[in-house]
Amino acid sequence: MAPGLYTDIGKKTRDLLYKDYNTHQKFSLTTCSPHGVAITAAGTRKNESIFGELHTQIKNKKLMVDVKANSESDLLTTITVDEFGTPGLKSILSLVVPDQRSGKLELQYLHEYAGVNASIGLNPNPMVNLSGVFGSKALSVGVDVSFDTATSNFTKYNAALSLTSPDLIASLHLNNHGDTLVASYYHLVKHHSGTAVGAELSHSVSRNESTLIFGSQHSLDPHTTVKARFNNYGMASALVQHEWRPKSFITISGEVDTKAIEKSTKVGLSLLLKH
Repeated sequence: MAPGLYTDIGKKTRDLLYKDYNTHQKFSLTTCSPHGVAITAAGTRKNESIFGELHTQIKNKKLMVDVKANSESDLLTTITVDEFGTPGLKSILSLVVPDQRSGKLELQYLHEYAGVNASIGLNPNPMVNLSGVFGSKALSVGVDVSFDTATSNFTKYNAALSLTSPDLIASLHLNNHGDTLVASYYHLVKHHSGTAVGAELSHSVSRNESTLIFGSQHSLDPHTTVKARFNNYGMASALVQHEWRPKSFITISGEVDTKAIEKSTKVGLSLLLKH
């Protein structure tokens, strides 16, 4: 099996530790038609501010067009073509209006033993990014490099290693020009209940600081999942997510600083409806 793309390394752990945790209020409504058109209206309340977004997605065979408009008057258009000229090759063109320098062309290629992603900005002095993963589903190594043609400098060069078995995934990242080392693991304890545990240890060489976060998840029933996480700074979070109809979820999450209980606990609510 293909090793995937660079962004797939450690994704299981990141999803366990960070996905769906939210301390704001969010509502999303998606309507789908049998002709491949999906329209999503979403709103998020952060403190006293409200942010809105309207997302339209059109699929036709190997072509997909995404158009997103938000309350800040930005219009993001993304055009994706699967199997672009050869099996396993995908092309993605994105542009944000009114920012005329935001255009980007991206190519993704998945092979049995490699996954490559290349992108270039569509402006006179573009940012060029190249990432690749080589190996197999069980063992893979990857690199991620960005080059700024305006300054002729490498703005990013990262590396990663991944080990995968049916129940355990371990990964190691070297980020921020070699300054940050991130080690993570994901362990599926029970298949039938979806019980899993995971941890991530991040160490900054320049600041000599380390952050450790540990989390777990468990399915109470086929439609209800609970998650919890805790880090070495005393921040604890938990959430309950229930699928009350197919692809429609309600999520309640909370966060508390265990070293300062007198502070108000942060609570978030997310409601996603799809029909």
